[in-house]
Amino acid sequence: MPQPSNTTVIKATRYWLEHAVIGFNFCPFAKREFVRQSIRYWVSEADKIETALEDLMAAVTELEKDSSIETTLLILPQGFADFDDYLDLLDMANQLMAMQELEGIFQLASFHPDYCFDGQLKNDPANYTNRSPYPMLHLLREASIEKALEFVDDPDAIPERNVEFAREKGADVFKAILSDSLLNKEAD
Repeated sequence: MPQPSNTTVIKATRYWLEHAVIGFNFCPFAKREFVRQSIRYWVSEADKIETALEDLMAAVTELEKDSSIETTLLILPQGFADFDDYLDLLDMANQLMAMQELEGIFQLASFHPDYCFDGQLKNDPANYTNRSPYPMLHLLREASIEKALEFVDDPDAIPERNVEFAREKGADVFKAILSDSLLNKEAD
């Protein structure tokens, strides 16, 4: 099966961001960066952990050098379709960030088409809060998160609110958004 082009991957990701993450306010800070176009969409060709980690560190370097980029989505369409393989990558990525003394400077968030929270059933709609069209690592500036949280009422309740909302909406709503994103629809 041929790999999608970078343009296709980015269009799908932007569609998902606009219609799921921003549309349902899963992340109260995403809309601002989406509108400002300060999100870097980095489509990686990595199909092995080592190469993906090299791309992650390159993305960190880019964020350190370019303050106009607020956040980076490292999108991995080629090698991490299996959720367990992706979790291995995520674990190694977090270890590498700690070894490079990047904790407190940058933070990773995780998204995957088959995302499943530990202890949850695979078909639980709550998993869709972290399901995306492709596996990805979201690299965020810690200081920006802290600043944004100052303007959010009860930020600790965000994950719980998202889970409740996803369960109220039901899985079919989110399945449709993911399906539409992969049909190469444009973000508005």
